Amino acid sequence: KVINERIQYVDNEGKLITESLKDYSTKKLKEEYKSLDSFLTQWNNAQKKKAIIIELENQGIFFDELNKEIKKDLDPFDIVCHLAFDQPPLTKKERAENVKKKNYFTKYGEKARMVLESLLEKYADEGIENIEDMKVLTLKPISEFGTATEIVSYFGGKEKYEEAINELKKIIYS
Repeated sequence: KVINERIQYVDNEGKLITESLKDYSTKKLKEEYKSLDSFLTQWNNAQKKKAIIIELENQGIFFDELNKEIKKDLDPFDIVCHLAFDQPPLTKKERAENVKKKNYFTKYGEKARMVLESLLEKYADEGIENIEDMKVLTLKPISEFGTATEIVSYFGGKEKYEEAINELKKIIYS
């Protein structure tokens, strides 16, 4: 039985840290974002959420390790909100279910709707980073709907596809 656990790691400045990963991450997040509003503004304005995630990882926020410690399958968005601002976290699956309840997909044609539903499932399994990249259209199960060009055409072109993805991201995080 584990009586005590001590974690040591090196931060981005090469300094040895001996505090818990959660405590260190909370402190770093609060330094980066002074308020929940400042974080939400930056998150919502970011074209690619992955850029924020990479920036935070470069500062020593280890999302995979934090997920293991928290013992939930959280999106980096929920980890930040939970640790830095004491917000109740939602798992990726819970966020995906909330999107489904909002009937967001009804305004799209059948094939586009099926693509968006598959992308939402991919988000629930793997996170936001994967659905932001156009390469996702070449991966299963999305590739089963056709080539990337065909899939984009279901939305009326690349611009409309990107609008649909941006709207999906907004609804995931609303």
